[in-house]
Amino acid sequence: MLTKGLRDEENERINNVLKQLISLTYIPEDWNLADLDSQLKYLALTFEDVLKFSSEETIQHLEKLHFDWANAESFADFLIQVSNNYEEEKAQLKVKAVAVYEYVQNGSKTFSYAIFNKISSAKA
Repeated sequence: MLTKGLRDEENERINNVLKQLISLTYIPEDWNLADLDSQLKYLALTFEDVLKFSSEETIQHLEKLHFDWANAESFADFLIQVSNNYEEEKAQLKVKAVAVYEYVQNGSKTFSYAIFNKISSAKA
């Protein structure tokens, strides 16, 4: 179990990585995955891992890294945004995002209309 200080530090580090990932979601045609993978490595992931993991494995990975609810929601936001750039994997990424949103909604034990709307939008 992490102490409060270490947990806060870990959450801040994860939050910074997620901000970088979200800023990389507009991907030009000639772009390669190196930039995305260079940020995902801080979360012990590659884009291939993101595609390969099942929804349950994705959630387990987030738990292993001690993601708090806000960071898990941000990761799901990242999955939705990056899905717009990968037509072939779009449905697969959205399913994972919905699973993470539902994990946050159920796990936090607080109903959020924002997350509810994100789930509805991703399923549409």
